[in-house]
Amino acid sequence: MTTRHIHDVTGLDDLDPARTPSRDATHFRRIIAARKNLADARDELNAAVAAAREAGDSWTVIGAALDTTRQAAYQRFGQGSSDD
Repeated sequence: MTTRHIHDVTGLDDLDPARTPSRDATHFRRIIAARKNLADARDELNAAVAAAREAGDSWTVIGAALDTTRQAAYQRFGQGSSDD
């Protein structure tokens, strides 16, 4: 049987405990949670814009909801959609 070592992409494997002050991982975990929340928020925004388009909302309306122009909204979310 072969044992595989999976490299820890967090960088924690590279820390030297002898040279690193002992601290809890509160901030580390908070950053990870915030990054996940940001990814979830991006997914929700993409889904909300897609639903608005499917419901017939114009890029002007979507742009207003995003506090941007219709052109900027279309450039960001309109790949493959028909422009109004």
